[in-house]
Amino acid sequence: MKLEIITIGNELLIGQVVDTNSAWMGQTLNNEGFEVGRITSIEDAANDIKSSLDEAFSRVDVVLMTGGLGPTKDDITKQTLADYFGSKLVFNQTVYDDVCRFLKGRVDSINDLNRGQAFVPVNCEAISNPVGTAPIMWFNHNGKVLVSMPGVPGEMKQAMTSAIIPRLKQRYETGHIIHRTVLVFNVPEAVLAEQLADWEESIPNYISLAYLPSPGRIRLRLTAKSTNEIQANADLDNLMSNLRSIIGDSIYGEEDVAVENLLGTKLLQVNKSLAVAESCTGGHMGHLITSISGSSAYFKGGVIAYENSVKESLLGVSIQDLEKFGAVSREVVEQMAIGVKKALKSDFSLATSGIAGPGGGTEDKPVGTVWVAVAGDFGVISKCFRFGKVRERNIQRAAETAMVMLLKKIEKK
Repeated sequence: MKLEIITIGNELLIGQVVDTNSAWMGQTLNNEGFEVGRITSIEDAANDIKSSLDEAFSRVDVVLMTGGLGPTKDDITKQTLADYFGSKLVFNQTVYDDVCRFLKGRVDSINDLNRGQAFVPVNCEAISNPVGTAPIMWFNHNGKVLVSMPGVPGEMKQAMTSAIIPRLKQRYETGHIIHRTVLVFNVPEAVLAEQLADWEESIPNYISLAYLPSPGRIRLRLTAKSTNEIQANADLDNLMSNLRSIIGDSIYGEEDVAVENLLGTKLLQVNKSLAVAESCTGGHMGHLITSISGSSAYFKGGVIAYENSVKESLLGVSIQDLEKFGAVSREVVEQMAIGVKKALKSDFSLATSGIAGPGGGTEDKPVGTVWVAVAGDFGVISKCFRFGKVRERNIQRAAETAMVMLLKKIEKK
């Protein structure tokens, strides 16, 4: 079952507000067996709303729309939809009662703008909105369905989960959409595609493969669309098994989650702690690790040793090695990892030292050169990377690379 999403709001088009609604709706609908064929963002303009609906209904039978339902004059969606379906706005007592319940204790009295929220097209079915004042409107017209919802994410999510998705599932047949995701580390996309050429040829026609690259990593997503869930899972299991035999050493996860989440889960499983020593990443690695709820169970802390004197005084890095090899070197980064592990009494440690850029590079150590070290009961290992010329990307890649190195080291133990 394929449908489309239309989001309304000038704020979306000028970048003032990020359209998180579409991402959430797309993922949630997909999990329920619905396929989103297109997402369209338009401005608050009657002609754009009407033409977008015409185009969408030429392709699909169901359109989900968000935005433009506030109480102010710039929100024109209700009146536009009334015009589009040849209707008019009428007072709806049920909607008004919902508005009064929601505003009780929030305002002293219901003003005309709030009361105006209770006017809806006479030919729509108004669905209760317990978490806001905007009406949720369901239109049935010539075998097509339009659902108009508020643009406020909390209100939209409430409507989708409690009312819209259950109604759609009652009305339309849905198959099964099953995803499998593989996270691949530090393999260029073209190289990976070449490695997987024969494997791709073995993929059944009803299963699709997508390469989703980002700096330093690639997500491989297999998607099966089928009415036979058992067969689909069996075919996916077989493909995954064959994939592991081909690129197993490059795989660092099989869930569509961030590496800091995967590492945190693994540290909890093995009951080990972690500390970090950061130079070029400037605390970003610690930020990523502590962005995960519950990370205090395994993360001891970190030292941002940006200046050489801090590397020497807090982490025990040899001043002679700093002078001889430079801060961006195997010798220094390994001592940083050993030093923070000892200082914070952790089981594992990570360290980064590099040239994030855009300045500071040399012929021997150009911008993007980063040394990463991992220390544990296995000793210490390190590796040099050449990431590129973009500062923010180098910091991100260095932090993620360090975590992937530790994750794979733990998994091999």
